Amino acid sequence: MSHRFLTSIAVGLLAAALAAGQALTSAAPAVKTSTSARTADGQPNLQGVWSNATNTPLERPQNLGAKEFYTEAEIAENEKRASQRAAAPDRAGTVADVHYDVSQFGLDRGHATLAKSLRTSLIVGPEGKVPPLLPEAQKRVADRAAAAKGHQFDSYENRALSERCILWPNEGPPMLPAGYNADLQIVQGPGYVAILQEMIHDVRVIPTDGRPHLPQNVRQFMGDSRGHWEGNTLVVDTTNFTDRTAFRNSTEKLHVVERFTRADDNTILYEFTAEDPATWAQPWSAQIPMTKIDSPIYEYACHEANYGMRNILSGARSDDREKGSN
Repeated sequence: MSHRFLTSIAVGLLAAALAAGQALTSAAPAVKTSTSARTADGQPNLQGVWSNATNTPLERPQNLGAKEFYTEAEIAENEKRASQRAAAPDRAGTVADVHYDVSQFGLDRGHATLAKSLRTSLIVGPEGKVPPLLPEAQKRVADRAAAAKGHQFDSYENRALSERCILWPNEGPPMLPAGYNADLQIVQGPGYVAILQEMIHDVRVIPTDGRPHLPQNVRQFMGDSRGHWEGNTLVVDTTNFTDRTAFRNSTEKLHVVERFTRADDNTILYEFTAEDPATWAQPWSAQIPMTKIDSPIYEYACHEANYGMRNILSGARSDDREKGSN
């Protein structure tokens, strides 16, 4: 597991991204309305360090059917059970479990500031689930799996983007809660909004000056984001993904629309809608509250002393030699 070290890298990246913008500051104190806090250029102030950690699953548990919301009493009982599970000793006791026991670093949910929600799933609507894959998408996924079978360890290029510290699902768009270190920082400057994710290292620099999207032949892992303001809401439209981004098996046709609304001084309501006509029959949406936290962003050194990749591939080469000698 990578280590977290306090660093000036994050600040440097943001400062470079917003060289023409205002200095890094915490969000200005806001009264408990969605219209109070404003930046120097008059836009709603989304700045600060936020956590989107939550106990709410992305998809609704099957036994809840179409139930979209818990009662306050049910939420209290769920939180109690979650705390008991977190405090229980690990029964597995394997080396891998020790390696990924984030509680030893104070990174478990018991130490996190959780976004409060009565929702039974982050995905909204009566189904509460990601729509099933279209037949063509099912075939695409099966074909990729068949082509990769037996070649998973040929090279580092055969490993997942997340394993190579290139892109993690929580970075988005859309931005899903991370397993831990679910922290991000928002900084604004005239014509730009920047979002720094603690895991793993990326800064999304989102123009809000009305410029058009990049040409369709320019593709990026995180797509091409363009923002604009609708009242007190920042709306971000992202296109130009690659087929390797594959957000829940999406293609380069993925289109994501995000909405950031400052609900009160300690909360941003983050909403997104994802659509891909080559993957799902209809768009689907989710809501994730983000809670303001009193914490800096730390460096998540994803590749620092990353012996995992070398060990995986050297082990595979050892297997190749052993098979060749038989």
